[in-house]
This record gives sequence, structure tokens and C-alpha cells, in this order.
Amino acid sequence: MMLQVGGAVPTSAWELVLTSSAETKVVLVVIAVFSIVSWFIIALKWWQFRRLNRQANRFFERMEDSTRLDQAYQAVMKQPPSPYNRLFREAINFYNELRPGVLQNATAGTHEMLSPTQLEAFKMVLGKEVAAERDLLGHYIPWLATIGSVGPLLGLLGTVLGVMDAFIGIASKGSGNIGAVAPGVAEALVTTVAGLAAAIPAVIAYNLYVNRVRLFAGELEGFANELVGTMAREGLL
Repeated sequence: MMLQVGGAVPTSAWELVLTSSAETKVVLVVIAVFSIVSWFIIALKWWQFRRLNRQANRFFERMEDSTRLDQAYQAVMKQPPSPYNRLFREAINFYNELRPGVLQNATAGTHEMLSPTQLEAFKMVLGKEVAAERDLLGHYIPWLATIGSVGPLLGLLGTVLGVMDAFIGIASKGSGNIGAVAPGVAEALVTTVAGLAAAIPAVIAYNLYVNRVRLFAGELEGFANELVGTMAREGLL
């Protein structure tokens, strides 16, 4: 059962942690590690989404300043790597493999259009790149869901162990009054609080980031469709 510091009853949560049993401290350490990992992922993804917004703004500004795809390609490829210019580069490179030199001489208007099979393959390449970028941005986010699910369970495990330890101590001393029961139960509940404190931010961040990834994938798919439409308008498809 819980030991008392200098014979006094603990009066704060920190004293409960210091005087808790070994198994309770192990559970608290595991929860603390999960919480640190959770906050690291939250900060990392916040930085990634912020950088992604800046990259998107710069990319579409360059696209709007260009009148043709070949000019846009030269402009956006000078920018730092981003999901948008990687998708654009993949589309242009694949098209150049299908029709070498056509994009550079698009104004001549003497080239053949893509066959239905080639057009379908072109769209599949765009879809594959969109899925790859979505998966890359969503990396580590499932860990937030795991921490959000496991945190309360670890807290419950620590609570059960603490209550068992408290009742064993009560039985061994033969005392069941509230003064004997309360410290042990309070110690047991510390792990529940810790588990919830680790889980709540993780669950909130997971829901927010999953929605952001979904919006990003939709935006990237919209750009891919717009790219197909622009190439068709310029007589490339």
C-alpha cells in the first residue's frame, strides 16, 4: 500500500506520485513517454501543415503568372520541392514519355492526341501521385489515435493495480476506515488522470489532422483534374 512521506498523509498529486507503488510509477512513466511522443507529433504536423500552406500559395501564384504549361513548368520547378510541384513534374514527365517534344512545340498544333488508353494511364499516374502525397503527409498521424486509445487504458490499468495494492494493505492491517482507504484510492486515481491528460490532446489533434489531410488530398485531386483540363484546352490531350 502507499507509503507516507515522513509519516504524513500526502496533500498534493505530486506527493501521491512520489509515494506511489513501483507498479504505479511504471505505468506513469509509460504514460509520460506516450504523452511526449504525442506532443512531438502534434508539433511536427502543425509545422508541416503550416509549411504546406506557404508552399501552396507560392506554387499557385507562379501558376497564375504563367500563360502556358511549359512556362509554368519552368517557373514552378525553381521552387523548393512540394507536393504540388512534384505532382506537376510527374505529370509533365509522364506526358513527355508518351509524346516526346510535343509540350515544347505545342504551338505547332501538328501532334497526335493521346489515345484513350494513354489518357487513362496519364490519369492513373496522377492518382497514384496524389495518393502517395496524401500518405506521406499522413505519416505518424495514426500514432495519435493509438495514444488516444491506449492512454486511458493504461490509466485504468494503473488504477486497478493501485486499488488492489490499497485493499491488500488494508487487509493486512485490519483497518477499513475512510482514513485508511482514501490515500490508496487517491494514489490509484493518479494514473487515470495521467492517462486522460495524455489521451485528450492526442484525440483532438488526430481528428483535426485527419481532416486537414482529407482537405489536402481533395485540393491535390482538384489540381490534378484542373491540370488535365488545361492540357486538353491547349490541345495536348
